Amino acid sequence: QVQLVESGGGLVQAGGSLRLSCAASGRTISMFGLGWFRQAPGKEREFVAAIGRSAGSTKYTDSVKGRFTISRDTAKNLVYLQMNSRKPEDTAGYYCALTARYGVLTTTPAYDYWGQGTQVTVSS
Repeated sequence: QVQLVESGGGLVQAGGSLRLSCAASGRTISMFGLGWFRQAPGKEREFVAAIGRSAGSTKYTDSVKGRFTISRDTAKNLVYLQMNSRKPEDTAGYYCALTARYGVLTTTPAYDYWGQGTQVTVSS
């Protein structure tokens, strides 16, 4: 059984930076593809960024390209989402997820394990 715990959320001014972390326990993350998703109030959960099981393969939703970076530290079993140049529309609960499937996956049904989320609020 894999457990995921996100941290690093909070209130940040527009234009600022924030790094989210996701700590995995129960299995090593090197065996999984990893993703970050977000969900704003009244909206569906949407894809933000993903990294495949093989290092170096990443995908981002268009609205965060050039601003967000997903990475992982397999030695520490951590997944990161570095968020720069934040915008008010980035305000949402952010969730990390793991998948045993191959490929860089962007849909919620493709992921097997989910964290509880961390709230990020960007003020204008």
